[in-house]
Amino acid sequence: MTDRAPQPVDRQLPTEESRDLLALVREIAQREIRPKAAEEEDSGRFPREVFTLLSEAGLLGLPYPGEFGGGEQPYEVYLQVLEELAAARLTVGLGVSVHSLACHGLAGYGTKEQQSAHLPAMLGGGLLGAYCLSEPAAGSDAASLSTKAVRDGDDWVITGTKAWITHGGVADFYTVLARTGAQGPKGITAFLVPGDAEGLTAAVPEKKMGMKGSPTAQLHFDGVRVPDARRIGEEGQGFTIALAALDAGRLGIAACAIGVAQAALDEALTYALDRKQFGHPIADFQGLRFMLADMATKIEAGRALYLAAARLRDAGKPFSRQAAMAKLFCTDAAMAVTTDAVQVLGGYGYTADFPVERLMREAKVLQIVEGTNQIQRMVIARHLAGPETR
Repeated sequence: MTDRAPQPVDRQLPTEESRDLLALVREIAQREIRPKAAEEEDSGRFPREVFTLLSEAGLLGLPYPGEFGGGEQPYEVYLQVLEELAAARLTVGLGVSVHSLACHGLAGYGTKEQQSAHLPAMLGGGLLGAYCLSEPAAGSDAASLSTKAVRDGDDWVITGTKAWITHGGVADFYTVLARTGAQGPKGITAFLVPGDAEGLTAAVPEKKMGMKGSPTAQLHFDGVRVPDARRIGEEGQGFTIALAALDAGRLGIAACAIGVAQAALDEALTYALDRKQFGHPIADFQGLRFMLADMATKIEAGRALYLAAARLRDAGKPFSRQAAMAKLFCTDAAMAVTTDAVQVLGGYGYTADFPVERLMREAKVLQIVEGTNQIQRMVIARHLAGPETR
């Protein structure tokens, strides 16, 4: 083995506390996540015990207020934690991002009474969340969702089907967007639904190309009764809450994408330094060196882009356009880098004996979730040129 193996990412972190936090995350990833990733992804096993461990370590509520059990970390730090977790196993990194997304509505729009009642358990009590916006006929056009919530005294009765729900069937709580009024975005309201609510069932998880250890399933709401005390925000405010959550969530996807890309580059570089052909390590050949250089450049550019957007968010400035740009660029970069990593390994890269084929399959979904990259281009263009006039 060469002694020139890839080194951990040299991160620019704002405090000593954040540097210690990243060191803890790397230790957990190296000891508890990475060694089991290939086997458990192959078998489709969801690592619930890992999320319990992360909750106990205070890593499931990092960007949220300390008064409710959160870590009070800036997004600049939280996203780099996601990147490290995703580099070890995307099921875990993306799972933490989805959990944070599920907490966003209550943390940002809930009353103090709601936050005090629910957030401590959600952020650090071992619970796991999921986010329910998409439906079988409402994906990119989320404002057309048809799941209904009808007022019945002090309760709401929810009926309908949600689709493509990460953690569907295993989550302890769901942030659910349902229609309470007229068609369009102004008729949507958000609710916090317990995972064991009567009438709530999950379909058999989807059989996916990658991320087989992360359950993705439809959820059926058959007259699920939810108290009005679990309504998040005002009636009709749900779509605004959803869009705010997605802006933050897109940064999580961007960070996860760079984690996957970094893992692929590390594997490709280690292989290129070890593998010899024509009497030399293949890393000596210019064509391959240029590939590695391009891969590393895409990763650094993506990391800089998502961190720049995170710093805007931390400063309380608008960041929607930059979040869309980060999600677009980072996920496209991850797809390109993982594809090149397979090429660097040649025939071996196409086998399950090396992780790059799994990383390539996983990278693909990141171009789709939380707004396809075509939707991101629409968002960016609207910021630049205004709404479409057609």
